[in-house]
Amino acid sequence: MGVLSRFQPVILSILRITAAYMFMLHGTAKLFALPHIERFDNLQLMSLSGIAGVFEAFGGLLLLLGLFTRPVAFVLSGLMASAYFIAHASAAPLLPLINDGELAALYCFVFLYLASAGGGAWALDNAFKKAA
Repeated sequence: MGVLSRFQPVILSILRITAAYMFMLHGTAKLFALPHIERFDNLQLMSLSGIAGVFEAFGGLLLLLGLFTRPVAFVLSGLMASAYFIAHASAAPLLPLINDGELAALYCFVFLYLASAGGGAWALDNAFKKAA
């Protein structure tokens, strides 16, 4: 374990960047049809899904860059917890495999971890720490 621990800040950044990119795609699919997903064709911006799309696209971009990582990750963790309970938990609360809530639950806890751990070695947050 000692060998991998020295790479922890870089691996944390890779986790943040990868999760943020995949999360951001949900938002860009809803808002800009990039990538195009048919179920989002008639999405209303002022619906729950539309507002979530704004958070996904722009919050995902901030996380991707590692900018305001902790507060953004905390807000997105709450968004995903809400998404789980609003859209998935009624089907089978403790069985995300059955209620299709796996991604919401996983994003919730990955973002909660990022809110606690920060953005890692490759975060823009680090540039502002050095300037202050």
